[in-house]
Amino acid sequence: MTALSYAEIRSAADRIAGHVRPVALAPAGPDLWFALEHLQHTGSFKARGAHNFISAHREAGTLPAAGVTIASGGNAGLACAWAARGASVPATVFLPKTAPRVKVDKLRSYGADVRLEGDEYGEAAIACQEFAALSGALVSHAYDNPLVAAGAGTLLDEIRRALPGLGTVVVSAGGGGLFAGIATAAREHGVRVVVVEPENCRALNAALEAGRPVDVPVASVAADALGARRVSLDALHAARHPHVDSVLVPDEAIIRARHRLWEDHRLAVEHAAATAYAALPTLPPTPAPTAVVLCGANTDPSDLTVPHTAGT
Repeated sequence: MTALSYAEIRSAADRIAGHVRPVALAPAGPDLWFALEHLQHTGSFKARGAHNFISAHREAGTLPAAGVTIASGGNAGLACAWAARGASVPATVFLPKTAPRVKVDKLRSYGADVRLEGDEYGEAAIACQEFAALSGALVSHAYDNPLVAAGAGTLLDEIRRALPGLGTVVVSAGGGGLFAGIATAAREHGVRVVVVEPENCRALNAALEAGRPVDVPVASVAADALGARRVSLDALHAARHPHVDSVLVPDEAIIRARHRLWEDHRLAVEHAAATAYAALPTLPPTPAPTAVVLCGANTDPSDLTVPHTAGT
């Protein structure tokens, strides 16, 4: 398998130009900035990869009349449905039954055919593959596809344009599509990457330990977006480079970080986005300035003003 390349990210940038929102940056402290990607179309960075995926297949003449199908914890499905609607093709989205209602309702508002299967992403993925075999729909992937990862990686160059001299970017990871894209572009420019996972959703960290992708348990407050059981090979390849640090954070820190983002900055984000911010107190020494990617906002904000602890 050929590793994701910076040339693929540049091609993705050309495809998505004018179709996605350029990332905005907001100061968060001395030499610290937030990359506000939660303001992206569909509420997460996933719009970048979804648009690149569908546009590339349309260019190649490989976008079937049956449309696209995807299994997702929510955000990738939202992005796929949004991009499919723009291309006037059907989207069938498979979610676990545990997916947040806010994401299910939004998917239906995009015109997607939503199928709820199983209690975890992996069960939804099996149902998605079975549907594709019967229908002829094109299967997209929430993270393990070079077009999807390359689209996500366009974010790094936008951050660098807004913040010249960027030294470090901090990003959360589930299956690793966003991380693989960002790390590939960051390596091109000498930018350090800190990749953050929940302690109990650590597919990338476990793969680094094992030397190969391995299945991991999934049990975290951020599992709806970061709950991949196995990381992509592109993410593992990117993480093996010396410009990358892998960090784990407990759920308690993620919950506190999400509340701090609201109370201190009035930023309403989902737990996956707060995961990156939660790592700041324990970061290894890294070059400044630092940008923390706030990757998604598909959340019910009703609990933001209520103190929470893990398990409640």
